[in-house]
Amino acid sequence: MSTLAIADVISLSVPERIQMVEDIWDSIAELPDEVPLTEEDRAELDKRLNAYHQDPNEGAPWGMVRERIRSRR
Repeated sequence: MSTLAIADVISLSVPERIQMVEDIWDSIAELPDEVPLTEEDRAELDKRLNAYHQDPNEGAPWGMVRERIRSRR
């Protein structure tokens, strides 16, 4: 693995750094079993899943939430 210095990252443009972060995040998301969950994380996920099962119509789909956030800019 090659070494990337912070100075190299900082020298990138903001769009390039954003793309780098997205690429890193995508590479992590491809390996979900390697991301440990704490008991607190697991309890929160269970709580949210139970709330969804109690009322699947509560909340909003991600696409709608994302558009609402983008429209605030």
